[in-house]
Amino acid sequence: MGKEKSIGKVSDADRGNWVDHYAPAALRPYLRLARADRPIGSWLLFLPCLWSLLLALVSDRALLDVDAWQPTLLIMLWLVSLFGVGSVTMRGAGCTYNDIVDADIDARVARTRSRPIPSGQVSKGQAILFLVLQCLAGLFVLLQFNSFAILLGISSILVVLVYPFMKRVTNWPQAVLGAAFAWGALMGWAVIKGELSLAPVLLYLGTVMWIIGYDTIYAHQDVEDDALLGLKSTALNFGQQTQGWLVIFYSVALLLFVLAGYLVGAGLVFFIGMAVAGVHLLWQIWGLDIDDADDCLKRFKSNRDFGLLVALALVAEVLFVCANVG
Repeated sequence: MGKEKSIGKVSDADRGNWVDHYAPAALRPYLRLARADRPIGSWLLFLPCLWSLLLALVSDRALLDVDAWQPTLLIMLWLVSLFGVGSVTMRGAGCTYNDIVDADIDARVARTRSRPIPSGQVSKGQAILFLVLQCLAGLFVLLQFNSFAILLGISSILVVLVYPFMKRVTNWPQAVLGAAFAWGALMGWAVIKGELSLAPVLLYLGTVMWIIGYDTIYAHQDVEDDALLGLKSTALNFGQQTQGWLVIFYSVALLLFVLAGYLVGAGLVFFIGMAVAGVHLLWQIWGLDIDDADDCLKRFKSNRDFGLLVALALVAEVLFVCANVG
């Protein structure tokens, strides 16, 4: 019985995930704590970093000159790798921290009571040690960047720390999550440019709007439990008006993304790509059944595809610029 408890699966994890099937038994509780069995969160943290890197490239034609594109490609591959590792590490650290703070609440919610801490797979002390190790790994990645980007990354800590408590005090915890989870939309630009300007700020604000939208969809899975526990969310706040609110958030997000592209000189290729991404967001809203947890989860996870569509729009613009520079 004790052994089963120590390696027990988490109820809301992806079926067939690699952690349950291939990871060493002793590591599984920690990998579950870091949500390695559910990679969607790492994707959603990484993609704004990638957008920001690509936006900075589009803005600087010198980096895409025929004589510069090869070293630029190598640098980009290195930076994308760093952001990939950092996204996985810091998403894991954030989830670990949230689970430490929310352990008592998670134990009373059907979807989360099988998570490592409330189920007894990991003690709070062990979780804290694991959190420290993940933060150190994230710090190592951050220290590879320029001093401005390092300071910018450190400045996100406060909003990350307060986020788990927001569901207790405001109907808009998704906005706080957005402020934290969208930080990569600033970081990519800062790493390349060593500064910020209006374009990455607009990209950041658009990403916040996007996150509020998709996390509202996600939160509809827990509305009954949240209501019973006295917790707050945009899902509870919007209720049956959720689709209308999603139209607003996603429309503003798209508008800000397009404006960010316009400011850096992106052209028709980018705007066509964004139109395709917009169709995907329309699909998310159209036919959404907020009373069907499976449907909410499916549409939430589909935001990885939206993020990849935005990235492809930017990549297409970069390639177009490369073909026409020099």
